[in-house]
Formats: sequence, structure tokens, C-alpha cells
Amino acid sequence: MKEKIVELVPGSSYLIYSIGPDKEAMETRGTFVGYAYISKDESGVCIKMDSSHGSKEGIIRIIPTSMILAIDILKEKRVRKKEEEPSHYFS
Repeated sequence: MKEKIVELVPGSSYLIYSIGPDKEAMETRGTFVGYAYISKDESGVCIKMDSSHGSKEGIIRIIPTSMILAIDILKEKRVRKKEEEPSHYFS
């Protein structure tokens, strides 16, 4: 069976469990919009929060990758594979 490569895709919906205040697990639900550089050695995942966050709906939360415990894929957007251009042309 062919293995599927799983990656975070912009436009897909995720539920991310991360370390929050007081070492409690924090849940962030929403749409992945990209990555952010937090510092020279740290990056984060950017999630546009959905209606489950009440008044914070639409706000983008940056979750440092080192704080992520688990990610549930709720709705996966299809990735279009780029057609590879031929490396040589023949005439």
C-alpha cells in the first residue's frame, strides 16, 4: 500500500492541542493560514480561529511548534500537484 504524505495545507481545518498557561493543554480550532517565524530558532503555526472561540473568531493565533502536542485533521483541502516541467526540450 502506498503511504500518504501528510502536511499542513493552507485552507484546511485543524484542531491543535498545545501547551497553554499553567502547563494545561490548550485547544485551537480553525483554518491553517501559514507559518510564522517567532525568532531565529523558533517557528509557529498560524491558525485563523473559528466560531468555537467566540469573540476571538477570525483572529489568527500563532502556536509555537515546540508547544504543539497533537493535531487533529478536521477538514483537509486537496493539494494540487504542480506539473513538473520537462528538464530538457527536444526539437
